[in-house]
Amino acid sequence: MNPGAPAHPVFLLTHEFYPKRGGIATFAEEMARAAAGLGHEVEVWAQAAPGVAEKAWPFHVRRLPIRGSHGFACVGQIAREFVARRRQLRHATVYLAEPGPMLAMMLLQSFPTFRPRRLLLTFHGSEILRFHHNPAVRLLTRGLIRHASRISTLTNFTQDLLGTRFPEAASKTFLTPGALRSDFIIRRAAPAAPKEKLVVLTVGRLHPRKGQLLTLQALQALPPAQRARLEYWIAGGSGRAHYEQTLRDAASRSDLAVKFLGNLPDDRLAAVYDQADIFAMTSIDHGHSVEGFGLVYLEASAHGLPVIAHRVGGVPEAVEDNVTGLLVPPHTPTQLTAAFARLIAEPELRRRLGGAGRTWATRNSWARSAELLFGPPPAPAITPSKP
Repeated sequence: MNPGAPAHPVFLLTHEFYPKRGGIATFAEEMARAAAGLGHEVEVWAQAAPGVAEKAWPFHVRRLPIRGSHGFACVGQIAREFVARRRQLRHATVYLAEPGPMLAMMLLQSFPTFRPRRLLLTFHGSEILRFHHNPAVRLLTRGLIRHASRISTLTNFTQDLLGTRFPEAASKTFLTPGALRSDFIIRRAAPAAPKEKLVVLTVGRLHPRKGQLLTLQALQALPPAQRARLEYWIAGGSGRAHYEQTLRDAASRSDLAVKFLGNLPDDRLAAVYDQADIFAMTSIDHGHSVEGFGLVYLEASAHGLPVIAHRVGGVPEAVEDNVTGLLVPPHTPTQLTAAFARLIAEPELRRRLGGAGRTWATRNSWARSAELLFGPPPAPAITPSKP
């Protein structure tokens, strides 16, 4: 430890970290960065990333020999790391930023020697339902919550969900809202040039919960004259192979122009946002999987795009209805198609919603969320000077 560094370092554990993409990976990176910016000494334990050059992190990254799944092998390896470094962790703040490391800690929590000085947790949404569904895991989760010093959620929706399923969490749960990435560049809105076609964009992994198929079906239900004015662009890596094939089959049967862009790096994705006219991610609840927030809604708004989404989970806390976008009840395809028809037909509405989104997207900061969760770093000890 460096001289003058805080006496109690922060260890952030996650299975989802760079180069992985997605909301949890972004959250873990930004919370680590913000905690370091507050003066905490931070070390991130993350999944292996062979052949990938690390960014210039303001914290230390320790890569573990795990693939980054929530399977037994990965959870077991994290548990072994806890055991091997138990003396160091006992005097530290251990932050479990997502479900994989939580499951590992659950295996060891009955032994006081493996409990850290401070235990912090963040719940994102779906894991609450999964943990509660299994009686054994439900019992272990209650113990983990009892041992936690502080718990955070990104939305009021997730906080209410956690408090309903695990009431013992209510008194120690804080809201740590998501924000734009720290390297996100907000571009000045350029005058719109005449375009032959409007682009509807979805960014998200290809998974039934993200609703790409529902968006495609809603667009296909538009009148032919409106369909002829559109292109539908889908950006994101494959989450489920059979779903991607279903989506591609539906696109091939459609007379709508559909482009699959794949999993784009941030710089190329920014250019795609700038070419789009409407952002749509029509998430739905899917089994025990829910949309706890959705950082891509903020990114789309920051690019000045009006948003169309379903009113589910924490989405209403990322999209303000009739201010930054249009929210539609889930499983109402006629209403979803009508929302698209309205935005296509009303360019002034698109400009108003997109303009409001640019301000809306900047209202939260990672520094504030980190301060709420970690608190100020402990002051370094002062050695009395000799007389």
